[in-house]
Amino acid sequence: MSRKFTSRYAALLTSHSKLILALLLVVTTVVGAGAVVGTTEDGQIGQAGIDSSEQTALDQIDSTYKTDDAVVAQIVVRDEGGNTLTRESLLRSLRLQKELRENGSINATLRTETGVIGIENAVANVAYAREQTNKAPTPNVENSSTTATEQRQRSSPTLDQQITALETSSDTQVETYLSRILDSNGTVSGSDPTEFLSTEYTPGTTTAEARTTLVFQQSPSETNTTSQAVNDAQVAIDSLVEKHFTDAFVFGQGIIDAESSQAIGDTFIIITPVAIVLLLVVLTIAYRDLMDVLVSVAGIGVVMVWYSGVQGWLGIPSNSTLIAVPFLLIGLSIDYSLHVVMRYREARDGVLDSDESIDRRDPTSAMRIGIDGVVLALATAAFSTAVGFFSNYTSPLQSIQDFAVLSGVGIVAIFLVFGALVPALKLELERVFERRGRDRHNPAVGVGSGWLNRVLSGVSTLVQRVPVVVLVVSVLLASAGVYGAAGIDTEFNQADFIPQDAPEWMDSLPEPFAPGNYEASENLNYLSDNFRQRGQNAEGQILIRGDVTAPTVLTAADATQDIDRDGTIVVRNDGRAAIESPASVIRSVAAENQTVATAIERRDTDGDGLPDRDVEAVYDLVYETAPDRAASVLYRTDNGSYESARLIVGVQGNASAQSVAGDVRAVAASIEGTAPVTAVATGGPVITAVVQSGLFETLIEGFAITLGVILVLLVGLYWWRYRAPGLGVVTLIPVVIALAWLLGTMAVFDIPFNSETVVITSLAIGLGVDYSIHVSERFVDERARHSTLTDTLTAALTGTGGALLGSAVTTAAGFGVLALALSPPLRRFGIVTGLSIVYAFIACMTVLPCLLIVRKRLLAQLV
Repeated sequence: MSRKFTSRYAALLTSHSKLILALLLVVTTVVGAGAVVGTTEDGQIGQAGIDSSEQTALDQIDSTYKTDDAVVAQIVVRDEGGNTLTRESLLRSLRLQKELRENGSINATLRTETGVIGIENAVANVAYAREQTNKAPTPNVENSSTTATEQRQRSSPTLDQQITALETSSDTQVETYLSRILDSNGTVSGSDPTEFLSTEYTPGTTTAEARTTLVFQQSPSETNTTSQAVNDAQVAIDSLVEKHFTDAFVFGQGIIDAESSQAIGDTFIIITPVAIVLLLVVLTIAYRDLMDVLVSVAGIGVVMVWYSGVQGWLGIPSNSTLIAVPFLLIGLSIDYSLHVVMRYREARDGVLDSDESIDRRDPTSAMRIGIDGVVLALATAAFSTAVGFFSNYTSPLQSIQDFAVLSGVGIVAIFLVFGALVPALKLELERVFERRGRDRHNPAVGVGSGWLNRVLSGVSTLVQRVPVVVLVVSVLLASAGVYGAAGIDTEFNQADFIPQDAPEWMDSLPEPFAPGNYEASENLNYLSDNFRQRGQNAEGQILIRGDVTAPTVLTAADATQDIDRDGTIVVRNDGRAAIESPASVIRSVAAENQTVATAIERRDTDGDGLPDRDVEAVYDLVYETAPDRAASVLYRTDNGSYESARLIVGVQGNASAQSVAGDVRAVAASIEGTAPVTAVATGGPVITAVVQSGLFETLIEGFAITLGVILVLLVGLYWWRYRAPGLGVVTLIPVVIALAWLLGTMAVFDIPFNSETVVITSLAIGLGVDYSIHVSERFVDERARHSTLTDTLTAALTGTGGALLGSAVTTAAGFGVLALALSPPLRRFGIVTGLSIVYAFIACMTVLPCLLIVRKRLLAQLV
């Protein structure tokens, strides 16, 4: 795009402003219709999937094993310093279960069999069995000879029968039942009752400060139940729990989603009015003209219509990766608007003319000169930034491709709106005021004799006096930032997305601004520290392939339960890891079935309770005795051979995915090192770690590609237009320095650099490139009008610097207020976005002028 072309474009725009305005409004209507006609369902950032051995192993598990796909919520009852195993407390839980079943909306989501289960059911079952025994000729309640097998042979009592049995039992009898079922040498039908108790529970005792009840809900992917119905049911369960217990909570994805939605809602109720007022105040101060503020806001609105329309037409699903795009577009829109308006004002006041005799221009001439001078910089910035973001389309992840498309198209829309529609609209409005004799003399911000002009002039003087010093300090700070970034946390932790309780100062806010209570984060920490959390996100898995009938496989699997407490794998109250394996299932079945126990004893040569020969025969016997439990850890083909085995590893729900994956992989490695098999770590947290690591690597590659593409474009553009390719390199250096500052600050504030924040930091590139190009272009433009470097630099910084400052303050203040958000992702977004804008502005106003000075001096010496 040459100067001759820009002059023709400016003349065309001012001559046919009404036609251009009408045409672009029609196009906006067509594009914006996509927001209504198109579809933009919610999506996930890892939806594209990453081919990996972990995913292959998980697919094999899902297709060959008897897996429980139920959604699991946990009811935790606490009594710090007290006892949650009293008769009254257990009865409350049973009555709560009855209410859950009687509630239609809740019951519709519960699994038909064992929808709700806790230690209260185990105690009530024993009480019912004793009640039935008392009706028989042998009424001795204290007789402990009744086995778990005999109990199973009786019909399972209904919930009403369980309640009645416990109501008619005395406190002493309940304690007797508890001592029996919690005896480490005893057995109870079903799972180990101690799994419902805290990891701090002392084995053998009949008291516990906390216990949990598991609520199994139907999987939306396997039934007609919707995710929303399941989530709503969890919220309803929570309200019922509060009626029965003074210290209890429900934890599940529905609770997390409800609090997250509430946090976002509360955040926007509190912050939106502040942000809007702040934006309008800053824009009003920058423009000092209501019409220009409204025109700017209208332009931003049109850009967002384009964004929503394109997303709808292309059917791009919403996901957390795209959260940065609207803010990027708004920030760039404000910047473009300020440059267009301020350049128009400079042209109208004759600031851009070498002839000092020119005092005041008419609106048409001023707009023609202003657009002629600024459209080149707008086009260069838009082209470079858009191509840079489009380069992310090479990512194998669909979410990143969507991010690239929407960012690139949005930047193109900004250029069209603020390079054509907004100037045409402003010109038409200026002509109306001109015809009515309204004097609209508003000088450009930073130009003239005001305080801002003095500040910007002072910056110009500083960088001219000590450019090398400024550069050295900037590079040192950037080096410190890079050093700090080397140790920055790159792990992805789902717990970081759960809202935390509002700060105390918000509690004093009046309605409707007063925020709600947020306990999910605290409850998750308590649950992870004291219980084994249930559900896909809290269980790792290990798929064992090869000769799974080798005795060493059982030995290796059994050894995995002896681990250190310091990791992310849950350790039960007996001191062993919460890992279910073929070894643990064999021990459990043998404890309940004498036939299995005898078969193992005949094959156990070392006394560890596991067979050391003829393992396949033991597997067959376990399959006959407890087929469901056997099928959960062993895969037997149709011909009766055993093809694989698996381990289910309980992990802490508040640990990062990468830490969990590391610990589960360590367990898999220990099996491979002991037995002649291959062991692959997989499961929900491991797959999350794989996807997030792949996403992070992709985004880092996208970062590098974006910077590389922008560098090539800038070098090419400046060589083509000015035969000065080095100017392209100089223009990009401040962007890289600002990025280093940002990463260093993130390390100081302990903000993780993961797949979430790496997308946000792309704002540093988008805004930084835009700011740098405007300063470089203005410098080249002013160099043609001034004979000295001092005058050139002062004119460039006071002219463009004012617009940049207005843009930086507006966007940084407007979106930096999100640092007060109750939602952690929004809070991190506000902090990183605000910092990226501030650093981009500082680098462009200090580092870039110094580089331009040094470059000019070096070129002068070469000549």
